Amino acid sequence: MFLIEEKICREGKVLPGNILKVGSFLNQQLDIAFLSECAKEIARLFENEHITKVITIEASGIALAALTAQALGVNAVIVKKHASANQSKDVYTAKIDSFTHGNTYTAAVAKEYLLAEDRFLIVDDFLACGNALIGLKSIIEQSGATLVGAAIAIEKKFQGGGDRLRASGMRIESLAMIESMTDTSLTFFTPSTL
Repeated sequence: MFLIEEKICREGKVLPGNILKVGSFLNQQLDIAFLSECAKEIARLFENEHITKVITIEASGIALAALTAQALGVNAVIVKKHASANQSKDVYTAKIDSFTHGNTYTAAVAKEYLLAEDRFLIVDDFLACGNALIGLKSIIEQSGATLVGAAIAIEKKFQGGGDRLRASGMRIESLAMIESMTDTSLTFFTPSTL
């Protein structure tokens, strides 16, 4: 999807340490019109999968997940990174290592929101090493529900998470794929058309 690649080139900032800052439109300040177009594209890619719910981990993927759920006409489920007093004690959990934050946390979601008959689509803003997707996949499997696939706004292909998960059988659709990054620039991956 060239729309998101153009947006990254125009508004994104490449920082040292393989960091791409896209806070101006994706995960701090939200360009709702742009994100709505991304959500419509995700809905189109998965339109024949009979998705019943979209799932993501708080917080930066929530906007895209909510708009994708709206485009699909289904509910969105938000997995929490931190326990709270109003959270159910009957939860599914998964330990997740965060590349961005350099820590490990226990993701949790109330069991009542994941039903065995559900067909889930994971939606997130970034895919790097794949740890968040592995954690969400584990939570979905614990519930007995079906994982249809994952939709990602920006995949850092050079970090290998997407390739490993695809090799394991997970369907992943990324709207933009970054082939390589330096401390000052990036190159997009262009799939072969052979």
